[in-house]
Amino acid sequence: MRNPFRRTSDAELAATRYSGRESATEKAARKRLADHRSKGIARATREGEAWEERDRKRFR
Repeated sequence: MRNPFRRTSDAELAATRYSGRESATEKAARKRLADHRSKGIARATREGEAWEERDRKRFR
């Protein structure tokens, strides 16, 4: 029988109860990276379209 008053360490809980689950730190890092990538793609798209528009105006 499990002793309900026994203190378990964080490491023990991580190894047993929460094994296979994404940690809050990993989740935050994944979200931060995804946000960073999506903002970079959007910025590059805007810059590319602005360059294209300037190029068109130059040759009109």
